[in-house]
Amino acid sequence: MPVLYPKRPVVGVGSLVLDDGKILLVKRGYPPNKGRWSIPGGHVEVGEGILEAAKRELEEETGIIGKPLGVVNVDDAITVDEKGVRYHYVLITVLLKMIGGTLRPGGDALDAAFFDINEAEKLNLTDSVRGLLEKMKRGLLCLERPIPVRKYSPGDY
Repeated sequence: MPVLYPKRPVVGVGSLVLDDGKILLVKRGYPPNKGRWSIPGGHVEVGEGILEAAKRELEEETGIIGKPLGVVNVDDAITVDEKGVRYHYVLITVLLKMIGGTLRPGGDALDAAFFDINEAEKLNLTDSVRGLLEKMKRGLLCLERPIPVRKYSPGDY
């Protein structure tokens, strides 16, 4: 569920899965962006690492099991209305390799499907995914070398 009028930004994770030139998208079932297509994703839970969250969200929303490869993008999603900041998400996109499962919508996803990039651009996309596709087409994402993520604990300092 969305966090309305947060006191601080909320960390969201998106799961980017590419297969034979196609991108996996889900149709959102809840606000924000209800009815729009996006990459699978959601909130990072307390104590959960970014890669773990991406893997969990992917499986919950699509039935696909993925192996996280690393981070390929970070964006801000901030919506302001007359009352103030309605939503503020820091969106971290993780590239995952599909390793199993059966494609089916689940969680808060109404539908899930693979789309050719050009076909995907014609859909009613979330602003963040439209921007992600633009970055992909311009070669601004390092899909061949995603950034590895290390989970630290206080004893590591």
